[in-house]
Amino acid sequence: MRRLFERISMETTRKGKIIVAGIGPGDAADLTPAVCDAIRESDVVIGYKYYFQFISSYMRPDARREDTGMRRERERATRAFELAEAGETVCVISSGDPGIYGMAPLVLEMGRERGSEVEIVVLPGISAFQKAAAKLGAPMGHDFCVISLSDLMTPWERIERRIIAAAMGDFVTAIYNPKSEGRYWQLYRLKELFLKERAPETPVGFVRQAGRTEEAVEVTTLADFDPERVDMFTVVLIGNSRTFLDGKKMVTPRGYYNKEEDADEKLGQAIMIRSFQTIERELRQPDIPLDRKWALLHAIHTTADFEMESLLWADEGAVAEMYRRLCSGETRTIVTDVTMAAAGIRKGALARLGVEVECYLSDERVADLAVSQRVTRTQAGIRLAVAEHPDALFVFGNAPTALMELCALMRRGQARPAGIIAAPVGFVHVQESKHQVKVFQGVPKLIIEGRKGGSNLAATLVNAVLCFDDAEQLKPGRDV
Repeated sequence: MRRLFERISMETTRKGKIIVAGIGPGDAADLTPAVCDAIRESDVVIGYKYYFQFISSYMRPDARREDTGMRRERERATRAFELAEAGETVCVISSGDPGIYGMAPLVLEMGRERGSEVEIVVLPGISAFQKAAAKLGAPMGHDFCVISLSDLMTPWERIERRIIAAAMGDFVTAIYNPKSEGRYWQLYRLKELFLKERAPETPVGFVRQAGRTEEAVEVTTLADFDPERVDMFTVVLIGNSRTFLDGKKMVTPRGYYNKEEDADEKLGQAIMIRSFQTIERELRQPDIPLDRKWALLHAIHTTADFEMESLLWADEGAVAEMYRRLCSGETRTIVTDVTMAAAGIRKGALARLGVEVECYLSDERVADLAVSQRVTRTQAGIRLAVAEHPDALFVFGNAPTALMELCALMRRGQARPAGIIAAPVGFVHVQESKHQVKVFQGVPKLIIEGRKGGSNLAATLVNAVLCFDDAEQLKPGRDV
């Protein structure tokens, strides 16, 4: 009789426990030793029935199994507390990591709600995005975030704000629950939002059934990513502005192998890319020819002035034609009216194309010529330039008299420019000089109409021409 009372007393005082264990994505090799021990220790294992195939071999022969179908999470948590409060050790299994879209938050919330004194232990597991990342290479090498597209618990409006924040923040982004039978359009919307902030060639990887026998791994780009190739068992990973593809591997560098100056250059380009994307979104009329848009984006980026939409006048195909002539070697020289305009033209781009910049304003012959012929020094400089480089690309960012001089020399057949960029600035003869140059046919021209202009604006239009091959990808700043 005494032994019976002792056994009853022990059973009455025995304290139960809930272990919320992450079993990883589905590969037995990814189960942690701590989780394996927890399963062996447990009197009861509770979970979604699909997951038991991965852990049954670790259960004690006398352990009980309670499995349920999908979307029965609250019932499983309630049952776990009933058993644990009766003194049993209960293991609640959760795929991946139980704290990442898993059972741990629900169990802890329910424990507080019930006022339960049951001990709750959370054991981490390898999350699906970690397994997918390992299969893809090293896409999570820098700051990242994880977003679920399931709107069962979260309003879509909030999910969309998170998507925009991730895209704008240049986070490597893992996408959970990308699609289901009833949710077919959300992934398309995510792609649309990311393309507003990321370059089309941004690497994208997706892994179906990561760690399981049905596993499939694919890499592509953001532009070519097809949401129809994704299902509810897929994790999608979108790289950041530094992520690159090495064969079929995605790599997001941490920065260990970048020289400091290289890192600064790439950061500068990344900022410029984001600026151009912002400008493009805010254009009143974004559906314009690519070469005009490329010049316009550069002009607005330099001035922060959206009036450039109405001020930039361009011959059809002007940027493309100037670029073609520079690339083919037909044009080897760029002539500027003032040294400040010359200084703003990117030296890396000039070296890449084998082009030289000349400004005659500081030429020792200019002063004498200006006095003897009673013209301005910039006019004298243009006369010398035309004598030595009649077929150059001529660039004006300051002096309307210099632009008018070129027009006069063109009418006399002495100048045959490969192109003209006309952005003189001021109040006297500025608008007239631009009207004069506009009439010449067969010469590709970019003109900033009205009084506005300047050497920085003229130089940036030249830079737009020099890197026109980057326009289609909207990726400025290669030579920054």
